[in-house]
Parts: sequence; structure tokens; C-alpha cells
Amino acid sequence: MRKLMIISLAAPALMVTGCAANNTMTHAAGGAAAGALAGAVIGNNTGSGDARQGAIIGAVVGGAAGAYAGCREDGGCRWNQNNQNHSQLYYDQRAGRYYYVDQRTGQTFWQNGEFRG
Repeated sequence: MRKLMIISLAAPALMVTGCAANNTMTHAAGGAAAGALAGAVIGNNTGSGDARQGAIIGAVVGGAAGAYAGCREDGGCRWNQNNQNHSQLYYDQRAGRYYYVDQRTGQTFWQNGEFRG
């Protein structure tokens, strides 16, 4: 039963990993999957033996660490004029915010690094 729960927690994150187009999303999904698996094992074998709580904590920590690592690999989370992969800033009048284009993937991101979609 516990193995089924672990697999059901890790499978969606692994599927998203294959669809993600930039390192931030890819690493976040992979980190969440690895963290959930490690957290479930650790949670099952220590303390109260609660694999579910360990998986949740592991997924959150792993996802955050993976997103940070991927963001650094992409050249930084925020727009940076020295990053060759970032275009100039464009202004979105409807949203009232600036965005840039990632030259490698063609995806757009807000100036603070959030995915624009």
C-alpha cells in the first residue's frame, strides 16, 4: 500500500518534467518528485512512521531547491541585461508589467522571472 502511495505521488511530477520547456520548471518537477520519494521513505522509517507527511514536506523542499537550481542554470531568475538568453524588456499594457523573451525557448517571463505563459 505504501509503495502505491509513493508511486502515485511521484508519477505526476515525473510526467510534468518531460513537458517542461525550461530548466526552472524541469528541475522543480524533478526535485519535487525526488523530494517526495525521499521524504516518504524517511517519514516511514522515522518518528511517527507517517510516509504521507514526509512525502509532502519532501516535495515542497525538493521542488523549491530544484526550481532555484534550474533558475541559476538558466542564468538567473530575474531579467538581467547581461544574460545573453534574455531579450530586451517589453511592456504589456494590459497587465501593466514588463516582460522578456527567453531566446533559447521562446517563452516569455515577467521581469521578476515568473512564467508569463
